[in-house]
Amino acid sequence: MPQLRPTPALMVLGTGSNVGKSLLVAGLCRLFADRGLKVRPFKPQNMSNNAAATPLGEIGRAQALQARAARIAAHVDMNPVLLKPESDTGSQIVLQGRVAGRLSSGDFTRRGDFLPKVLESFDRLCDGADLVIVEGAGSPAETNLRARDIANLGFARAAGVPAMLVGDIDRGGVIASLVGTHAVLDAADRAMIRAFAINRFRGDVSLFREGITTIEAATGWPSLGVVPWFPQAARLPAEDGLDLERDARRPGAALKVVVPVLPGIANFDDLDPLKQEPEIDLVLVGPGQPLPGDAALVILPGSKTTLRDLARLRAEGWDIDILAHHRRGGHVLGLCGGYQMLGHSVRDPLGLEGPPGAAPGLGLLDIETELSPDKTVREVKVVHAASGTAGQAYEIHLGASSGPDAGRAPFLVGGAPEGAQSRDGRVSGTYLHGVLASDPLRAAWLSRIAGRSLAAGPDYEASVEAALDALAGHLERHLDIEALLTLARSRVSASA
Repeated sequence: MPQLRPTPALMVLGTGSNVGKSLLVAGLCRLFADRGLKVRPFKPQNMSNNAAATPLGEIGRAQALQARAARIAAHVDMNPVLLKPESDTGSQIVLQGRVAGRLSSGDFTRRGDFLPKVLESFDRLCDGADLVIVEGAGSPAETNLRARDIANLGFARAAGVPAMLVGDIDRGGVIASLVGTHAVLDAADRAMIRAFAINRFRGDVSLFREGITTIEAATGWPSLGVVPWFPQAARLPAEDGLDLERDARRPGAALKVVVPVLPGIANFDDLDPLKQEPEIDLVLVGPGQPLPGDAALVILPGSKTTLRDLARLRAEGWDIDILAHHRRGGHVLGLCGGYQMLGHSVRDPLGLEGPPGAAPGLGLLDIETELSPDKTVREVKVVHAASGTAGQAYEIHLGASSGPDAGRAPFLVGGAPEGAQSRDGRVSGTYLHGVLASDPLRAAWLSRIAGRSLAAGPDYEASVEAALDALAGHLERHLDIEALLTLARSRVSASA
């Protein structure tokens, strides 16, 4: 039953994916938290392989960043449904932090079955909060999916949460996307959207005044403002794989780090700290391109579909490039699924990440891996074995890896060895995510590869905090925050 005086809440919808909803919610969370409000982020349904560990399970990485922006601990209720794509037609279902089966694209109507759990999580999150900011997913204009929608206006109507609609002017066609969304919605859905905003404007905002007038006249929605382009967004962990295009080329830098980008790449924000290192030239290599032969380090990042990505790695010829890189004296680091690929074999007898099967790995580590149903999701304190440097990390993975090279583990967790290292010391693998986000751990690792101490880059965690603070100030300057708050509070007055 709805509360008599429900917690103020606002839903941030977008005209499409990757229009900046996640960062807008993060910025608003920081802004209102700094005003002294107990603000909570919420996303009913997320589809992403970029996940974060919490004490009770995993959620989307964006919601973990939003919780950080709100200055609170991340919780599974902030993202009760997480769909982790395993192929073009199917995803693993993570329900309130725990794996709950699989969902094929043909079963999209099943998503509506999750609505009671979504509302349960939302109600718990509202308890004791002053404000909840809800992020939509994709676009509410996908009317073919509306019947069982829980991610956008289906949730907004079920929970009685008013919404604002955000359009991304940088991608073009923003007037059409906003007016078109208004046109295709039915009257009840359209009534849930009370205002709009424009995001990622470059140049003189006054040049878009006529555009604002056109949208307001066509939709009847008032404008909450035009948000200019925010360059510091590059310092914040990205949720969408499209953001992998934001590499950090520094030709002539001390270390060239090369990353082959595979279809099932997961937890790719592991790479973000490297983008801020002044002596790192980070090269992200896409399909059809060879791995550069002058790399000092090749990183195989996490994967949600290890066997499928291993097959793609071979199809691209990157296995040959990596083996040649190692023969030339280069270093290799495998993270999670990338770690599994470095061993002699990967077995998935139960078909946990796709069809059951097995495949030989690259053979650079003397280990073997078998996937099993028990999923490890935890935050840990970690020590770099070679230097004794300590830091924080987390694990999200299926299966276990074992073999002689695990006796030369690069890290210690709770005093126990974690990961594996080759006899020559140039190939390492770990199930740990986030080790490169720890400044001391990252410095120790990179200096070992370079053979000398490298010039220190910015404090990564401090740079994330500074970017969140700057984002909050940016939104305060360019959005009508009081109108936004009034809109969120209209949920209270509507049922009081």
